[in-house]
Amino acid sequence: MGDSKDLLEEGIKLFRLNRWEPALAELLKVDTDGFSAEETADLAYYLGLCYTKLKRYDDALLYLEQVVTSSPDPLRLYQCRMTLAYIYVTTGRSKLAEFELGRLVEGGFESVQMYTTLAYAAWSQRHYQKAVDYYEKALELDENSPTALNGLGYILADSDLDVLKGLRLCRKAVDKKPQSAAYLDSLGWAYFKSGDTAEARIWLRRALDMAPHHKVIREHMKIVVAD
Repeated sequence: MGDSKDLLEEGIKLFRLNRWEPALAELLKVDTDGFSAEETADLAYYLGLCYTKLKRYDDALLYLEQVVTSSPDPLRLYQCRMTLAYIYVTTGRSKLAEFELGRLVEGGFESVQMYTTLAYAAWSQRHYQKAVDYYEKALELDENSPTALNGLGYILADSDLDVLKGLRLCRKAVDKKPQSAAYLDSLGWAYFKSGDTAEARIWLRRALDMAPHHKVIREHMKIVVAD
């Protein structure tokens, strides 16, 4: 029993040091016989997080779902549902991401990250107005959130809902994070949608220089150059 608890503590320590592989190796050695429900939940939680960091998402889901169905800790539930939503968005299962985040909304949780993830999930399903609403809720919580500014700006410009407002928001996001290739791309695309092809090329070129293999940026540049 002592050895298993030591292994659990060591695995958690390694995880907090961002040493995902060694942390996972330690945690997989743990024998839960005689563990309390709390200790078992801790093990499942950190195994889920390790697998998430290592992009082994199917393995991560198994453990995170265990925590969601058994943990009485509201903060732990929030963290797990946010991680589950991230996995589902990353793997193209946006409806499942919305379900997890919807449970948090029902539980009275609010955060910028939650609303921006909901917005991205809605956008990926082409529910543009719904995505706009979520990004606006994120900005109500933090009017300077670069993620929300960029996301809302891109959608408004790309969908032609309000191109000029989208352009202003994208500029603001770039001002806050000028080294983000994604934000530079959004700004370039917003300029293109506003009719300013010359300015669009400048910002998209900067984005492409930072992320030369990024598929979306390359597609945007191809469209703008051909215009």
